[in-house]
Amino acid sequence: MTRIPAITTFLLTIGAFGIAPVFGAATCESLMGLKLKNTTITASEPVAAGAFTPPGPAGGKGKQAAAFQNLPAFCRVAATLTPSSDSEIKIEVWLPETGWNGNLQSVGNGAWAGTISYPAMATALTAGYATASTDTGHTGGNPATFVPGHPEKVIDFSYRAVHEMTVAAKAIIAARYGNGPKYSYWNGCSTGGRQALTEAQRYAADYDGIIAGAAAIYTTHLQGAQVFSAAAVHKDEASYIPPAKYAVLHSAVLEACDELDGVKDGVLENPTKCRFDPQKLLCKDADGPSCLTAPQAEAARQIYAGPANSRGKSLFPGLERGSETGWATLSGPKPMALADETYKFLVFQDANWNYLTFNAERDMAAGDKTAGALMNSIDPNLNPLFSRGGKVLMYHGWADPGIAPQNSVNYYNSVIEKLGKAAVSNSMRLFMVPGMGHCAGGDGTSTFSMIDAMSAWVEQGKAPDRIEASRVRAGKTDRTRPLCPYPQVAVYNGSGSTDESVNFSCKVQ
Repeated sequence: MTRIPAITTFLLTIGAFGIAPVFGAATCESLMGLKLKNTTITASEPVAAGAFTPPGPAGGKGKQAAAFQNLPAFCRVAATLTPSSDSEIKIEVWLPETGWNGNLQSVGNGAWAGTISYPAMATALTAGYATASTDTGHTGGNPATFVPGHPEKVIDFSYRAVHEMTVAAKAIIAARYGNGPKYSYWNGCSTGGRQALTEAQRYAADYDGIIAGAAAIYTTHLQGAQVFSAAAVHKDEASYIPPAKYAVLHSAVLEACDELDGVKDGVLENPTKCRFDPQKLLCKDADGPSCLTAPQAEAARQIYAGPANSRGKSLFPGLERGSETGWATLSGPKPMALADETYKFLVFQDANWNYLTFNAERDMAAGDKTAGALMNSIDPNLNPLFSRGGKVLMYHGWADPGIAPQNSVNYYNSVIEKLGKAAVSNSMRLFMVPGMGHCAGGDGTSTFSMIDAMSAWVEQGKAPDRIEASRVRAGKTDRTRPLCPYPQVAVYNGSGSTDESVNFSCKVQ
């Protein structure tokens, strides 16, 4: 398939947005005078190696603080974008002073966004990329106070801010270095995964490689399923599962299903093959710490099943077996704020809406007509991206307790159904991560580099047939495994340590 040169795409894009291409490198400080459509450069300053301190709490502690201390010297550009009369999109673009690899890596947000993703920018910059991030047009994360009365800000958050940031970032890079990025990548998880696939579907010319982790793409059904989980344990408080019982349930799942993949290792390689029934843990007499009451067992069944309509058809997948230790995310004392607020502020526009009144079939349909029109990013037609040589890497942890991992499988399969296996194999891969939670963590091998796999695919034509991953505990790697392109899974070869990746092959089972 013929790739459209990135510089050609860049010139066409900036021309369409009224930006004059700039040739010839500029100093960092001189970028203050750069004139871009609907853009005000608010800062452009050199930052010495190790001298960056992010505003607010973004500096973090420990490893995160060390990541900023180890940053190389860079040019930090901040800007405000105003594509509408009610837009105030803050962006930052970081440009390496030396060692630029010639490419752009933009990074995504989480939840309601509202902040620049400084830690992710630091990772990208350290790897040699120019990098960009946006607050998506509002400040602060939860609650979603920016939504009521601000339809343009909702559009910015839904899709416009990321695209406008991308156009501006490429122009700033061109002005600084004398040429735009050779290749442009998007790297995000959760909301950042939704942003990734929104870019792929709406703005196919923006990026050459798009990485979408745990993508929150079916917003109204995802957040509806999250509300459903909360209601399942609180409509009748007898159904509430105390957090102390999560470990009991998880242990029972492992006891029933851990060895289905041929290796007893505390991780389900493919939890869809596990048929554990929470009724197995029913208390024989009174309620106790190591059993479930009948209402609790029914609540667990609903969490695994997910919401369905009156005909029994699934409206969104449930959480997988193996995710139980993270169930407080959706089924703890209160509903997940992001889910509750999506229905309060975006769907019903009623701050007093009560999640206990949630009816999945009725309310998701209402959401599809309102918030869904802006935020649902489930269009399977990625041909505009694929036809210019663009690539998509999706990944999702099988033990994700926040976004049901089967949703990523469903979207991937929908693209195959739309475009065919051959086209998808050439341009898109999905990697499911056994034992990984939401975007990271968990008992599985959750340390890996999707950006390295993506750059090798885009720049060298090496499609990822397996991605090496490791589990790091207390700063030490105690297990390695291959991540396999769906529907393949890692299969033990039968000899050698089960903690060493070399002893596994990727196969369809």
